[in-house]
Amino acid sequence: MKEQRDRRTYDQQCGLAFALDIVGERWTLLIVRELLARPRRYRDLLDALPGIGTNLLADRLAMLTEAGVIRPLDAGRRTGGYALTELGMKLREPVLALARFGLAAHREHRGGRASVTRPWWAALAIEAMVDPERVKADETYEFDVAGEVFHVTAADGRVSIGHGPATDPVLRISTDEHTFFDLGAGVLDPIEAVVSGAVTTSGSASAVPRCLYLLGLGPEPAAPAQAEPVRAA
Repeated sequence: MKEQRDRRTYDQQCGLAFALDIVGERWTLLIVRELLARPRRYRDLLDALPGIGTNLLADRLAMLTEAGVIRPLDAGRRTGGYALTELGMKLREPVLALARFGLAAHREHRGGRASVTRPWWAALAIEAMVDPERVKADETYEFDVAGEVFHVTAADGRVSIGHGPATDPVLRISTDEHTFFDLGAGVLDPIEAVVSGAVTTSGSASAVPRCLYLLGLGPEPAAPAQAEPVRAA
């Protein structure tokens, strides 16, 4: 416990300050982001976070383990891998909220393209972008971002994200990670991306505007025309 007492603290009787005492250090939330996707080995985390350095990563992992946010998959080996605990999984919504804020700020200030991106960040970005209030139909969309496959299912006014291929998607969308994040950041128009071949789709063409609207990338699609009622003679 001495190590925990020696760490910097805001020393404020406030829930936000308590949270920042744990996850406010540089790199910490990005480690959480990686583990929200799936458990990771030590080497996987190093590869996903270029610039962190092995000593700093070890320090952050030790701190998060001590705080009960993550757990080692093999207690006997530091490099055996890590997963989020039940407490750590409570960070999903705060991380998604910060991702939404970051995307909005990026669009507002027309930020440039970062040099580092990973395909599996796309699923978390999609989870941040979708809005259940924009669901227009109960259907599933499958995404393949540079080989990272996941799907979005809209049903009963709710949206869920699943990893891996979908069973029967109404629409399949494929692209690379750079194009995907350019779309999410609003620096690339979805129609231009399809016309240029940077994005390919297969399936129902009518599902495309519904999918874009769900992700906040397109206007609300028009309601389907109602058939004229048949009048009795």
